[in-house]
Amino acid sequence: MAVRACVVEGKGDCSTARLDEYKKLMKNLWEEISAIADDDKDGKISNQEFKDAVKKTCVGKKYEEFPQAMRAFIESNFKLLDIDNDGIVGVNEYRYNCITRVAVDDIAPIDKAFDTLLSDDDKKRGGLTLDRYKELYGQFLGNTADNHPAVNLFGPL
Repeated sequence: MAVRACVVEGKGDCSTARLDEYKKLMKNLWEEISAIADDDKDGKISNQEFKDAVKKTCVGKKYEEFPQAMRAFIESNFKLLDIDNDGIVGVNEYRYNCITRVAVDDIAPIDKAFDTLLSDDDKKRGGLTLDRYKELYGQFLGNTADNHPAVNLFGPL
């Protein structure tokens, strides 16, 4: 993850010093997350352990109540999405993120998913701000219903 974050956030620049900084950040993040999620202390976090940790620390809570490690991860993820560093994740950045994770043969479902995320203010500004992204991520993790806009945060599922 450190290499990916270094390259993406650095727009290709991944010098040794920059990579070392990301490695330190990711190590600290891992230590915080494993303290929350690695129940059997085997140095690994299984899918079930991660799900249990999210349920325990996030479900039914607001973003501000999430563990610091989770909030740091979410904010770092926003930076990876915001390719042009303008503080807004627009439709093109959302599309790019979606197609790098799953194969698609039609862009329309991706655009429709993005539109469901947008409030009227988001539409006026052309995308999601960090604050709105945090709000949606909080809904994604904290709300178990299938009918809220945040279910499309990572694309059409």
